[in-house]
Amino acid sequence: MSKIKEFSAGENYNVVNADWTGVRKMRQNEELVQYSENSSNRIWLNEQTEDYPTHWHAAMEIIMPVENYYDVDAAGEHYHILPGNILIIPPREPHALHAPSEGRRFIFLMNVSAVTHLKGYTSLQTMIGAPLLMTPENSPFIFDDVYQILVRIRNAYYKNAAYSEFTILSLLLELFARLMESHDNASELFLGVSPVKQQEYVQRFSRVLEYINGHYTEELTQDGLAEYAGLSKSHFSRLFKQYTGFTLGDYLHRRRIKAAEELLEDPSNSITEAAMNAGFSSIPTFNRLFREFHGCSPREYRTLHASAVQVTPHTMAAGPL
Repeated sequence: MSKIKEFSAGENYNVVNADWTGVRKMRQNEELVQYSENSSNRIWLNEQTEDYPTHWHAAMEIIMPVENYYDVDAAGEHYHILPGNILIIPPREPHALHAPSEGRRFIFLMNVSAVTHLKGYTSLQTMIGAPLLMTPENSPFIFDDVYQILVRIRNAYYKNAAYSEFTILSLLLELFARLMESHDNASELFLGVSPVKQQEYVQRFSRVLEYINGHYTEELTQDGLAEYAGLSKSHFSRLFKQYTGFTLGDYLHRRRIKAAEELLEDPSNSITEAAMNAGFSSIPTFNRLFREFHGCSPREYRTLHASAVQVTPHTMAAGPL
């Protein structure tokens, strides 16, 4: 596998991002992504040599090192990314970046709001509910496809044509479809069962996740969802963890926290209303889980969203993060 063979050292990768002023807009640890003036995304060749502390943003971030490694801390894990690797960081995931003393990497900030309403997006979130590190070794059947799609997205962005946004959106959908197809077809997804049974389980749990997405504000129990899936409680519990990577409780908490974030950003909702309308029946539980996920209370989160500040660190010459 070549290391981004389409990369040209002589190409000016800053020209499309000439609108970047060097000023980052922040609300404490939330970065307010400044997309390109001609795009709803931003992609650039980043050469920053200093670390960037824990932050998060509404965009999906994709990191592809070109020269030297890049390190990321997120979701309690440390990711050491090498040239030819891909790290996908889901929207709103707090993460810290650690740069070597020299190196380059392409960084994509992708606005996925146009696809979040599509049927099946909930299933995609099970794959990228946490950062996803892809290498030729751990993703041999899909890596080349994903790599080439990202290169095509980057090339369309830098072409800056009138139709580039349509090209990028179509490629983003292709990327998501390829990831979901690979997830559903993975032979290791449900170990020890026949391919026919694996496909049956995939269909059952896809329906379960769609049901959860439509009813997460209600009281959902393992017994009830197991019955909905046509499985015993113990069987459901084990297979749900295999399919999503989360226990049912953790999955519900993450889904409800995501809903609460949007509700808290609307000042017309009280904190109690945001918690209840997101499906939490206990305010102390909501406060505890929210703090575990974001490192701040719901009230502090709301305050942070009330006052944006601009930050111009001396390391911004290489572009935004």
